[in-house]
Amino acid sequence: MKAIVIHAAHDLRIEERPEESPGAGQVRLRLATGGVCGSDLHYFHNGGFGAVRLKEPMILGHEVSAHVAELGAGVTGLEVGQLVAVSPSRPCGTCRFCREGLRNQCLNMRFYGSAMPFPHIQGAFRQEIVAEDWQCVPADGLTAGEAALAEPLAVVLHAARRAGDLMGKRVLVTGCGPIGVLAVLVARRAGAAEIVATDLSDFTLAMAARCGADRTINMATSAADLADYNADKGSFDVLFECSGAAPALAAGIAAMRPRGVIMQLGMGGDMTLPMLAITAKELDLRGSFRFHEEFATGVHFMRQGLIDVKPLITHTLPLDRALEAFTIASDRTQAMKAQIAFA
Repeated sequence: MKAIVIHAAHDLRIEERPEESPGAGQVRLRLATGGVCGSDLHYFHNGGFGAVRLKEPMILGHEVSAHVAELGAGVTGLEVGQLVAVSPSRPCGTCRFCREGLRNQCLNMRFYGSAMPFPHIQGAFRQEIVAEDWQCVPADGLTAGEAALAEPLAVVLHAARRAGDLMGKRVLVTGCGPIGVLAVLVARRAGAAEIVATDLSDFTLAMAARCGADRTINMATSAADLADYNADKGSFDVLFECSGAAPALAAGIAAMRPRGVIMQLGMGGDMTLPMLAITAKELDLRGSFRFHEEFATGVHFMRQGLIDVKPLITHTLPLDRALEAFTIASDRTQAMKAQIAFA
């Protein structure tokens, strides 16, 4: 079978890999669609991010949907041919954090397409993959592209859970890539009274507006518009910081009201924080990393029509044009979510 393998920065190859057979409690899947994620792009452009670097060739990909091809012994609740969203979150279930219910913090996590451990955890961008049955969430009624967006949606649902009650709150979203736009969708579904989104790209801001942002601000051309929210110690109750850029975080903090909550999702690297403002305003700065049980919740929301992710899918290319898909995904003037069709 064919797989998309990263060897080094800008060295992306389509290679042959051996097929596998499912064991007890496992499922052989025929990949349908895979979405190119920001972390995939970090490996593609930079060979990693922060201290995480490629040390060996690695199959990329963790945002995928697939069709069930074969059931292993003892698997129930799934049918051959069925479309499923495939969770890349594979905690061990036995370490101290798993036992505490913090499975996203698993000490032995096997998250698809991750160079954090060595040997690296191979990803899901391959024509077939064997997964545990509990990774497979039925996605009947969804398109393969929608089902592949369950992973980034789960990231945002986890962050919203960490943020707390959003009902009637004023929400600021900084950075309108896929995670930022999904934050707009989730905040609106959670009852936010007002949502303001900022970015440097008119294209991404238009997508945020289409998905429910009440106001968008281009910080490259109209930064003073956000500064209007700084009066009287600030306006926003919750900030979803999705850019990972220090200037975006600083501008967002200035617009936060006292005792607001900052949810940091963007992972652009370490940054200098305006600690005086955080302290004086008694702001809560909270990290949000991956997800686990929220994955199935996101699929449920999509299947019930409660969250519509279809507008985010701007490009779908076949497997043999994978390099082009990565190039398009890197262009924020035209792409929100570029996906690769494996079937």
